[in-house]
Amino acid sequence: MKPIVIACAALMLSGCATITRGTSNDIVINYEPANAKVVTSFGHECEQSPCEFEVKRKEEFSVTATAPGFQKETVDVKTRIAKSGAAGFAGNALIGGIIGAGVDAANGATLEHYPNPVDIKLVPEGQERPETTPGETDVPVS
Repeated sequence: MKPIVIACAALMLSGCATITRGTSNDIVINYEPANAKVVTSFGHECEQSPCEFEVKRKEEFSVTATAPGFQKETVDVKTRIAKSGAAGFAGNALIGGIIGAGVDAANGATLEHYPNPVDIKLVPEGQERPETTPGETDVPVS
């Protein structure tokens, strides 16, 4: 009887999304040209494309790529509620209650990063950046 009570208490004190999705995820960065220097605002550096690293789900950041003879490009990576994260969050109404929902909200388990993967194709100096079609990307580029 005592193990069942402990298991139920542990379940009530943890978030469903936290259990099913975790609090971090892998970010993939693809870039051209191959000799570009790619750095994140966290200080992660890519040595070859594609590169991958782990980031806490609730942290937003930027990726900057530079290369001689090319325009610098920065992509902001944002967070949003993931469909599977929302489902895990909703599961708290049935199992974890308000405590589980609070855990998920506090640690970002319901979130996902976008864009992921991050695709950067540097534009040669002197050329204009190609225009994107509305809806083609929802990623701020500077």
